[in-house]
Amino acid sequence: MSDDRVIIAGGGIGGFAAALTLHQIGVPCLVIEQVAELKPLGVGINLQPNAVRELMDLGFTAEDMDGFGVAAREWALVGRQGQEIYAEPRGTFAGYHWPQYAAHRGQFHMALYQRFRNLAGDASIRLGARATAYRVLDDGRVAVSLDTRDGADEVTGRLLIGADGIHSAIRAQMHPDQPPIHWGGAILWRGTSLARAVRTGSSFIGLGDHRHRMVIYPISAPDPDTGLALINWIAEVTYDDPSARDRTGWYNRVEIDDFIHYFEDWTYDWLDAPALIRGADAAYENPMIDRDPVPTWVDGPVALMGDAAHPMYPTGSNGASQAIIDARILGAKFIEHGVTAAALAAYNDQLCGPVSEVVLRNRGAGPFGLLNLVNDRCGGEFDDIDAVVSRDEREEFMARYKAAAGFARDTLNAAAPTIAPGSIVRS
Repeated sequence: MSDDRVIIAGGGIGGFAAALTLHQIGVPCLVIEQVAELKPLGVGINLQPNAVRELMDLGFTAEDMDGFGVAAREWALVGRQGQEIYAEPRGTFAGYHWPQYAAHRGQFHMALYQRFRNLAGDASIRLGARATAYRVLDDGRVAVSLDTRDGADEVTGRLLIGADGIHSAIRAQMHPDQPPIHWGGAILWRGTSLARAVRTGSSFIGLGDHRHRMVIYPISAPDPDTGLALINWIAEVTYDDPSARDRTGWYNRVEIDDFIHYFEDWTYDWLDAPALIRGADAAYENPMIDRDPVPTWVDGPVALMGDAAHPMYPTGSNGASQAIIDARILGAKFIEHGVTAAALAAYNDQLCGPVSEVVLRNRGAGPFGLLNLVNDRCGGEFDDIDAVVSRDEREEFMARYKAAAGFARDTLNAAAPTIAPGSIVRS
């Protein structure tokens, strides 16, 4: 195995976004992924305009993205009684130069994987191996310990990128005293159902209150014959059940009858929520978890990215987007500093502090904090939302969140590309 490769521990969205970026700028890499066969797992995610811009700079076209998602037209918050609290256009419908996409996570992941595989070849991907530890060699390179089906192994590289998720072994070694996974009391149930899309036909809808809500959005265009789209839904309840603190895995399959009672009466003239939930082939439960921010994402020639660096509550729809941004900033720093520990330090200096603030902001409900504000002022019941929270106050709240998360429209539209076309690493 060439010692000149960058080792990427983790073949998720962040890992393959990093691999594609490194390939684009002429840096050889090896992706290490613990599963023996990658499959299109998961349900819906949102890709914000800042991330879509980076995907297009990696060569993805709108036609490519239409294959695994649909351009979002609107973001809306609706109260428990069905009254609108706030709505705004999204993506190009809001004046961004790039769309926002609601995507099928598994199909998007596979698109990243297949693109990198086609460009770099199978020798640049090693499946069925998990990175368990690292050690910095005397010459500054990194040796990575692997656990494989055939036993222990080791690979070496110039640098190591830990993209191995919320249970990251790389992060655990870098920060051995980190607190355990943080659970804030919310349990999510997720699924997808074929149904007619509501409102604009491509709306992201947050419905309910701060402790009892649903998120609903389509992740496909309507079928031309039936008019039905694949609708992603997330049903959420916050409660204090100490036993849930031990449930830190993702996507435990459950029966719909186990939780539907929380939402049985959520019927409106524009939405039948229990029918939507019952229309799913399967439902998956997981706690809403994250980790406390750490003071640094780097240890010499080792850096964290994606959920290994900043696992966050999915309240802002920016976890996957931020992983893509991480990958592109890493690439930009390699162009500036070479494939060196100095590049990783520059990446850390730019992102660690600000993204840690987003982690904590999402813990406080992110953009759904508007629901908390409404609840504090009127218990969630109102006839005129403007009498509770003015339009200016609602818009200011959302503007602050978008600025913190890195997709304020005018700033993004005016920004130069993260990686200029044709850029390669010279050293």
